Amino acid sequence: MSVRLSPISGTAIGLGAVAAGGLAYAAGYEVRAFTLRRFTIPVLPAGSASLRVLHLSDLHLTPGQRKKVQWVRALADLEPDLVVNTGDNMAHPDAVPTVLDAYEPLLRLPGVFVFGSNDYYAPTPKNPARYLLPTDETPRVQGIELPWKELRDELRSAGWVDLTNARATLQVDGRTLAFAGVDDPHLELDEYGAVRGRPDPSADLAVGITHAPYRRVLDSMLHDGYRLLLAGHTHGGQLCIPGWGALVTNCDLEPARAKGVSRHPSPNGKALRRDMIWREGPVGDDDDAAWLHVSAGLGTSPYAPVRFACRPEASLLTLVGRH
Repeated sequence: MSVRLSPISGTAIGLGAVAAGGLAYAAGYEVRAFTLRRFTIPVLPAGSASLRVLHLSDLHLTPGQRKKVQWVRALADLEPDLVVNTGDNMAHPDAVPTVLDAYEPLLRLPGVFVFGSNDYYAPTPKNPARYLLPTDETPRVQGIELPWKELRDELRSAGWVDLTNARATLQVDGRTLAFAGVDDPHLELDEYGAVRGRPDPSADLAVGITHAPYRRVLDSMLHDGYRLLLAGHTHGGQLCIPGWGALVTNCDLEPARAKGVSRHPSPNGKALRRDMIWREGPVGDDDDAAWLHVSAGLGTSPYAPVRFACRPEASLLTLVGRH
């Protein structure tokens, strides 16, 4: 006996199969398809030799994630001049040794860091649909406190500079870099008043560091004269629409700039979606705008271990002289 499906039933089955296949791809492959993105940014004084910055964010490491650990360790082969870590390193109370194992060869290099919410608190199960809705005033439910002080002390003792609501000046490959960083704006821990003010005018470059790219922080850093801004937190949207991009950022930055390099303020609300150097004349020389790089990060919450059209990433930023 044959069974004949109605057109509606056949369509439903087809859509279900596509959805199941997409979920299998997102959870079984893409979430582990670690990718190195490269950008060249003309932000140094004209005529400067290049400076290579490795930007890491949102590893959300748990014990046993050996593939991710080995991939991060291998990034030391790039021989960057500086490592910038914008937080959310761990997602488990026993993850500090795993994080330190991943960073061990990179800790021999100059580095700076700030923390994010998932350095302070473990993730908790949440309704994933809430992430797709506008930010509301519902109190956040935090998980157990993570051993962030232990991780902070280990990173500091290795020589990385803690920019938690702090300023610092580093000599990197013969250049003077002035930094300002804030604690996680997503938890409203940022205290920009502690770092407010113009950076050292003798510095070759002023860099602002934050975990979450909230516009209040980006605008303040821009106003004070920081011309390279680095952040994470967004996961690049995590579940994106191919050909369109992110739907959400989990902050007040527009989704079109959920990952990659853009100008801040952005003249067109978009990020540069490919490895490139900006060569459009006046934009590259605009002293009233900063360059913003938002990392899509390398991990996810253990309760949402999927990515779609948004591979986990680290970024190598080659800083060069302005045109």
